[in-house]
This record gives sequence, C-alpha cells and structure tokens, in this order.
Amino acid sequence: MDHRTIIAALTAKERDHLTAKSDLPGLLQLAGHWGAIILLGWLIAMRIPIWPLLMLPQGILIVFLFTLLHEAIHRTPFRTQWVNEIVARVCSFMIVLPADWFRYFHFAHHRFTQDPQNDPELASPKPESVRQYLVHLCGIPVWWSQIKTLVKNASGQCSDAFVPPKGHPKVRAEARLMMIGYAVVLVLSIYLQTSAPLYVWVLPAILGQPFLRLYLLAEHGRCPYVANMLENSRTTTTTWLVRKLAWNMPYHAEHHAYPGVPFYRLPEFHALIETHLKQTEAGYIRFHAKYIEQMR
Repeated sequence: MDHRTIIAALTAKERDHLTAKSDLPGLLQLAGHWGAIILLGWLIAMRIPIWPLLMLPQGILIVFLFTLLHEAIHRTPFRTQWVNEIVARVCSFMIVLPADWFRYFHFAHHRFTQDPQNDPELASPKPESVRQYLVHLCGIPVWWSQIKTLVKNASGQCSDAFVPPKGHPKVRAEARLMMIGYAVVLVLSIYLQTSAPLYVWVLPAILGQPFLRLYLLAEHGRCPYVANMLENSRTTTTTWLVRKLAWNMPYHAEHHAYPGVPFYRLPEFHALIETHLKQTEAGYIRFHAKYIEQMR
C-alpha cells in the first residue's frame, strides 16, 4: 500500500478534518519559539554571567526556524495567509535561506522525492564516509551554499532548473532585499558600536547548525529511491521537546504522504497510517548509530 492508496482510502470527513487550518495552534507555537529566541537574545545582549552558555540553545532555536520556514512555504501553519508570508520572510532572513527560492526548491523535492535525477536535495550527496559525515555535520558547506545562492540570485544569474523563468524576477528581487537587510544590520552595528548581532544571532546560528544537520539527515538518509512516500521518507520517534522545536516534522513520512496536513494535525494522521510506514526509527541517536555503522 502506497501513500496514494492511503489518501484515497480516507473519507471526505477525514480529509476535511486533517487539512483544516487554524491560526491559534500556529500562533501559540510561534510565540513559544520566537519568544524563546527573543528572551535568550536579550539575556546574551545583557551579558548576564552565564551568557556564553546560552549561545548554543539560542543557535539551536535559530537554525530550527528552518522547520518553521518549511511549514510556512507550504502555507499550512496559519489559516491567515499573510501571517504565513510574514513568518516565512522573517525565518528566511534569520537563516539566510531565500523563501521564494526555497519554495521552488522544496516543491520540486516533494514532486521528485528520492528521484536521483530530479530531486534537488540529492544534488548534494549524503555522506558516505566518516570524513564526509563530519564535514556535513559541521554546517560549513550548507552556509556556503546558501550564501552562494543568495549572491547568485541577487546578480540575476539563477540557473536552477526548478525555478521557472517567470520566477526569476521574484527570486532576484527577494535576494537583493535580503542583502540590503544584512547591509543595514551591519551598518547599524558599526554606527552603534555594538557586537550584539554577532553574539545574539550569527555565532549562535553557526553553533546550532550541526544539530539541524543531525536532524535533517534522518528525514531521507538511507531511504530507498522509490516513489512511495511511506518508504522514501522516514518518521522518527522522539521527545515532545524535539517535536515542538521541529514543528512536528519528525512525522516526515506523514508530511510527504499528505503535505496539506498542518503540523498540529500530523500526530492524528500518524495514528491513522502508522502501521503502513516503511521507514521508521526509534530516536535520532539510534538513527545516527546505524548510519555510522553502515558507513564503516
């Protein structure tokens, strides 16, 4: 049984319930995620005695804005669409990942999941040796790739196959606005003689990136190159805290099987299709232990 059969078997009432959108759950989770970033950022900026220790949790919160950006480009976390757009732009700016460009990239990933010829996520191979694994986890390649994408898009040289010609002006304007925004932050920091953005935002994000890499590798790493979303994507059992941090995206096979389901209804969808999932893992530590063992 594949994901299409699963969706076809749902009743109209079940489909309507699973895809129903609401602002309240998303706004409550947004308040918690952004509120924690603001609070930790303020404590770091105030240089409280333990402020260096706060940079790592701050960085993890910042880089996991990726999962919120991912949800927002699907336009599912909030019923009000302009809220989805604003949230996507803020997250995009914070993690140097252009929202419009990423929407094209990610929708191609959904259309061609685990298709070696067409899935843009597979353009960067998964690590196959311990050295590649460590380089992957350090996060430097992904930061460099995102900066290059931003500069290329801003210069009007976007050549990515998944971006249609009509989308080129959009991704060019987006990249230029983002670069202007970064320039404004830099100029203001110099003018005000403050290093706060460096310690509140930039360095924490660098420190936090390895944790996002660990999380993302489990989504499709070592999954077969097949079209069935219940088999080419992995659902990972994890703690309440990680599910909250990642906006329920550990239910990744469920998300790929039915992308229209908002994050707060994925646990319900999981309960419906759990017995049909082909790729599951009991925690991220176990996933990576197996991944490393297979590399050896």
